[in-house]
Formats: sequence, structure tokens, C-alpha cells
Amino acid sequence: MDVSTQLETQSSKYKLITVEKPIPLEFDLGLLAAYDTNTLDDQKLKSNNIDEYLKEYTRDGTQLLINEIFKLPLSVEDVGVFAELPDVTTVLPREKPIPKVKPLTRWEKFAKAKGIQKRKKDKLIYDEEKGEWVPRWGYKGANDDGANDWLIPVSNNDDPYEDLFAKRREAKKQRIEKNSSRHQRNLEEAAAQQNKNTNTIANSGIVTTTNQKSLRKAELNKQIAISKFATASIGKFDKPLEGEPKMKGVKRKFEPTIADLKKEKESNLSILKKVVGKGSKNDGDILNVRKASYIF
Repeated sequence: MDVSTQLETQSSKYKLITVEKPIPLEFDLGLLAAYDTNTLDDQKLKSNNIDEYLKEYTRDGTQLLINEIFKLPLSVEDVGVFAELPDVTTVLPREKPIPKVKPLTRWEKFAKAKGIQKRKKDKLIYDEEKGEWVPRWGYKGANDDGANDWLIPVSNNDDPYEDLFAKRREAKKQRIEKNSSRHQRNLEEAAAQQNKNTNTIANSGIVTTTNQKSLRKAELNKQIAISKFATASIGKFDKPLEGEPKMKGVKRKFEPTIADLKKEKESNLSILKKVVGKGSKNDGDILNVRKASYIF
């Protein structure tokens, strides 16, 4: 049985994988990219078969790219054949600027000097009293110091008439204030270091410290405002720090409930005149009868 005719018909549907170009293509297999510097045919671009020409041109470039991919080291897995791509050679421009190096905090400086390595701790720890896993920090965490305890044992050194619940709340409040003051100190030191690195102006070898101090103060006030608005009450119940500037805001102005009747009457009449009396023939009339009348 001769099947050569059928094979020729079937093979004619598919094109060969060998493609020849006057100028060889440049490949960046790390990006799966191929760069073709050959010129396009102007006559085919102006003809009616421009779509077919562009498809054919694209097909040839894709075929050459696939041929290069199959030249790479291949590995056969259960799900298919994989190619090990090389490193990227095309230099692409950076989308965003390089981030600035943040100044080290006090703890980071101390850990670096002592050689302390940072270890990642689990967010949950097991509470043997509750018999369940609780967060290490935060709400209902292990560091809550028994805030939900209904009973506090009185030791021999404690005053039996002292409110231990209030004492515990006061101690927690002092710890929070202490942490807040340390946070503000770190922000101040970081702002000073940043201004020293970026906003130092050299004038014949002399640094203008006045501009540096003003920038440092402005940055510190900005950080204080951000920290104030980060609380649930927007800083309303926070204890003001020493030397902290007052936050400026827009306050609404309300008219007094009890006012002069004469002024209130004049105000209402002026509003009524603006609504229905403007543009009438008789500007002295308060009420425009034509506009106020309803014609059926």
C-alpha cells in the first residue's frame, strides 16, 4: 500500500523547523526573547496580504527561538520536558529608585557590636494555664500580664488594702508610655542621622547647622503627627510629650443656639431674597410673586 501521497499532503500542512535569515537573530533565553534586526519588506507591507506576511514573519522568529531553547540542557519529568534557562543578559532599566539605607536603631547597633544574630520567633506559643495556643504579643497574647484575671493573690509584701487591679493597669500604662518615649527617641535619632547624610550643605568646608536643625525639627514633627493619627482615638487621649507642638486642624464654627432675633430675622430675609427675589423687575420686593405662584 502506497501512502507517500498521504504523507506529502500531511507534511505540506506543516512548515520546516529550519529558518534562514540574512542577519542571525540575537537571543536572550533567560527572558525567552529574540531580537530580529532584519528589515521588513516594504512591498509586502503595502500589499493587501500584510496580515499574512506579519504572521509568517513572526512564526519564523518564534521557530528560531524554540530551536535555541531545545539546544539547552533538558530534563524529562513526569509532567513534561523542562529546559534549564541561562542567566539574563539584557540590561533592563530599573522601575523605581534604589531604596535609601535606613539608619540603624539602638538595638541594631548593639546587636551588631555584640554579634547577636536575629532569630525568627513563632507568632503563637502554648499557654499551659489556658491549654491552648495564644499569640506571643498583642490582644489576648502571652504578654497580657493576666489582664483578664478575675482574682489576684495578695502576697505578704503587698498592701492588703491596695487595689492590685489598678496597680497592674498603671504599670502597663507606664510601660506603654516608656515604649512610646523610646520610639520617639529612635525617630528623632533616625531623622537626625538622615538629615546629616542627605541635607548637609557644604560651604567652603563648613556645614550649615541651622538648616540641619530646622529640617530635623520638621521631620520630627511630621513623625509625631503620623504616630498620633495611628491610634484609635487619633491621639485625643494620648499624653502629650515634652515640647510637642500642638496639632493644627480645621474646627467647625457653630452659631449660638440663643441669638438676637433681629439678626436672625435679617439673615433669614437675606437668604429668602437670594432664593426667590433675585432678578425680579422690582429689586426692592422680597418675594417674587410670579415665581412663588403655582399655575394649574
